[in-house]
Amino acid sequence: MHSTPSRRNIRVLAAVAAAATVGALTAALPASADSGRGDRDEHRGHGHGSSRTVDVQLLSFNDLHGHLEPPSGSSGNVTERQPDGTTKQIAAGGVEYLASSLRDARKGERYSVTTAAGDLIGGSPMLSGLFHDEPTIEALNELDLDVAGVGNHEFDEGIKELQRIQRGGCHPTAGCYEPGRKFEGADFPYLAANVTNEKSGRPVLAPYWVWKEKGVKVGFIGITLEGTPDVVSADGIKGLKFHDEVETVNKYAKVLERQGVKSIVAVIHEGGYPASTSYNYECDSPGAGDGISGPIVDIAKGISPQVDALVTGHTHQPYACTIPDPSGKPRTVTSAASFGRLYTETTLTYDRRTNDIVRTSVKSANHVVRRDQPKAADMTELIGRWNKLAAPVANRPVGYISGDVPGRGATTPETPLGDLIADAQLAHAKSLDPKASLALMNPGGIRGDLLHRASGAEGDGVVTFGESFTVQPFGNTVNLVDLTGAQLVTALQQQVTGSNTAAPKILQVSDGFTYTLDLTKSGADRVVVDSIRLNGAPLDPNATYRVALNNFLTGGGDGFAELAKGKNPLVGGDDLKALNDYFGARSSAGSPLAPPKADRITVVR
Repeated sequence: MHSTPSRRNIRVLAAVAAAATVGALTAALPASADSGRGDRDEHRGHGHGSSRTVDVQLLSFNDLHGHLEPPSGSSGNVTERQPDGTTKQIAAGGVEYLASSLRDARKGERYSVTTAAGDLIGGSPMLSGLFHDEPTIEALNELDLDVAGVGNHEFDEGIKELQRIQRGGCHPTAGCYEPGRKFEGADFPYLAANVTNEKSGRPVLAPYWVWKEKGVKVGFIGITLEGTPDVVSADGIKGLKFHDEVETVNKYAKVLERQGVKSIVAVIHEGGYPASTSYNYECDSPGAGDGISGPIVDIAKGISPQVDALVTGHTHQPYACTIPDPSGKPRTVTSAASFGRLYTETTLTYDRRTNDIVRTSVKSANHVVRRDQPKAADMTELIGRWNKLAAPVANRPVGYISGDVPGRGATTPETPLGDLIADAQLAHAKSLDPKASLALMNPGGIRGDLLHRASGAEGDGVVTFGESFTVQPFGNTVNLVDLTGAQLVTALQQQVTGSNTAAPKILQVSDGFTYTLDLTKSGADRVVVDSIRLNGAPLDPNATYRVALNNFLTGGGDGFAELAKGKNPLVGGDDLKALNDYFGARSSAGSPLAPPKADRITVVR
C-alpha cells in the first residue's frame, strides 16, 4: 500500500504533467516535482552508501491489456527452451501471481524501481474493460508500479479518458461504480514524450520522470510508437501528433543530462521479433542483437548512447538482448511478452562518482510469472470485488459452441474465431442492407479465444457475455461501405505491404470469400489476384461491392488506407452485439455452433 506522502508526490507530478500541456514541447519538469516515490522504501537497494557503485534493480513488464485473471488457452502459456533444444509450455500470468513475483524479486534489494512499457489497459477482458480499466489501474497501484510509458491502446478512448486514468475521477458517462468509492487514478506517472497536441505542439502528458533513492538518480523517458495513428481508431487520437521515436528520446536525454541525470532508461512501446519465441532464447548469438529483428532494432541503433537501457513492448514477444548503440557499444533491450506472463529483471550498476550506469555490468533476464506460487491476497480481494460487480452481466449465456474456437491463440493467418466474427458482422450488415456481400475483420481486434471447457459454473460449450466481451472488447461499430473489386484487391495487398511488410496483418473474411496467399513470394505478389472469389465467382475489378467493416478499418487502421476510401458509408450497430446476436440466432444448447474450419484463405508456404 502507498503512504499518504507518496500519493501526494504523485499528485504533484500529475499537476506538473498537466501544466506541461500549456508549455512548449521543450519545457522541462521542475526538479522539485520529479522525485515521485523514489524515497518510499528504505529496504530497497543493493550495496552500501560508502561504495562507489550500487546495483539498481529494474523490474519491468509490458502489454498487460487488463489481464487481471490468468489468461486462458495458449495466451496463458509461455514457451521455455530446454537444455537439449526442445521446448515446453508453462502456464503463466494473472496479477495475483505477477504481484507475488515482483514482491519476491524486490526482497533484499535496497535500490529497486519498476516500470512498464505501455498497453497496460485497452483491449482488456471484461473484468477490466467493462469498467473502463479502473480495476487494472487499481491493481497496478497496489503492485507498486513506479512509472509507465504509454502504448497505442492507452489512446483507445481518447486523450481525455487517458488523462482521467492518470488523474482520477469517475467516468463522465458511466459514473462511479461503487457507492462511496471514487476512482483515484494512477498512482504512477504515465509518460508520453512523443505525443503532442496537434494545434499547440504541447505535450499531452509528462515526457519524463526521475527516480531518486539515497542520492541515486535514474531518468525515464516514455514514448509510444510513431505509427500509433495506424493502429488506433481515428477518434481515439483526434487532435494529437505522434513524433519520431529516436528524435524524441534523444531530445529528452539531453534535457535530463542538463539536469544532471546521466543514468537514463527509455520506455518504448515498440518492439522486435526474436528468432525464437522461447522466453529464455539467447538472442545475442552469434553476436549482439543478431537474433532479433523488427522496428526496435533501428530505433535502438539510433538512440543516443546517453540512454543506458531500453524497455520495450508492443509486439508481445519475449527477449533480453543487447543491440549496439550509435557508438557500437552493446546496450540492453528487453520485452516481457504480454498479459503479465513474464517480468524482466535488469541489474543496472550505478557509479556514484559519475552518476552514470556502468554499461558493461548491465545484466538482464526474463522470468516466468508462474502459477504454482502463492497468490497475492490483496489482488485476490481486488479481483473478487470487481467480479462481484461484473457477475450479473458477465455470466449471462449468449451462445453455444461444440468445440474450441481459437482466435488470438491460433497459429495460422486465418483463424476460426476470425471467420466466425466476420460471419457475424456480415449477418448484421445484411440486416441493415440486403446488398451486403462480404465482411472483413482486422486480426488485432480479436483479443482471445472461445474455449469449449467451462470457465465457471456455466457448463461446457456455453459462451457467456464475459467471454464474448473478452474477444471483442473495443466497442466498435459494424459499418457498411461501397468498395470496387480493384479496391478490395489493393486492400488485400496492403495486408503484406507498406507498414505490414515485416509483420503481415491478414484480414479475417466472411463465408464465401476465398483466395490464395502465397508466402513464398514477396510484396503484393503474395496475394494471388486471379484466385480471389466471392461466392465462387471471380472478383470483378470494376464492380462495386457492399462491404462490412468495423469503424477501425473504415478509418484506415492497421495500414489499410484503401478501406478508408469506401463510398456511401452506413454506421451499423455494436460489433459485440452483432456477435452475440449471431450466437443467439444460430446456436442453442441442443444445437451448438461448430467452429469454422478456417479454410477460406489458402496459404502457400
